[in-house]
Amino acid sequence: MNILGIDTALGACSAALTADARVVAHAFEEMQRGHAEALAPMVDALMRNAGLSYAALNRIAVTTGPGTFTGQRVGLAFARAMALALKIPAVGVTTLDVMAEAALEKIADADWAIVAADAKRGEIYLGARSRAEALIAPELIVLAHAPERIGTAAKKGAVAVAGTGAEALIPLLRDAGFAPIDSAIRQPDAVFVARLGAHAQEGPPPKPLYLRPPDAKPPGAIR
Repeated sequence: MNILGIDTALGACSAALTADARVVAHAFEEMQRGHAEALAPMVDALMRNAGLSYAALNRIAVTTGPGTFTGQRVGLAFARAMALALKIPAVGVTTLDVMAEAALEKIADADWAIVAADAKRGEIYLGARSRAEALIAPELIVLAHAPERIGTAAKKGAVAVAGTGAEALIPLLRDAGFAPIDSAIRQPDAVFVARLGAHAQEGPPPKPLYLRPPDAKPPGAIR
């Protein structure tokens, strides 16, 4: 199965092409803005470098969030439009699951992973999973409350920590009696989007996962 994975939801833009779980082509660039301008050329270059036509794709996988309001919509709009044009399924995976998967691959001794993405205002987007199952579905939580929340779902053994909030969370986890290992994973990578997307269940087109309403609000109706 040929899967195109893409991510624009947080502080990077990445795309990856996998064929039966083997990485065929991969591009990753950290960026805080400009995802909309970068994504299409990145994917086009990826396909050309792989020598694969768009018609050969079987599935598209994309991150749904949590992430930035604009970034989430860029990747989702691209994936949905391409899936519609090619008449293939588009599936969504969360940014936190993607980073957890990457952290568990990198830290072989870890039994489970915690992902903390900085959500500003003293809050983080929190998620946790073992190698077999999700332990904490993505949620928005005050950073200081995270160790107590994690304690309700804690697994024994070493825990890999990922995300832009990892450095702030790790000291709190140590104080709470955990043994965290910093994976140094800070952004989702489309390689793991594609890998998780291979096992994602098909259904309606993926939608953005918003854990916080956007800061910018549309103006009220003109009277």
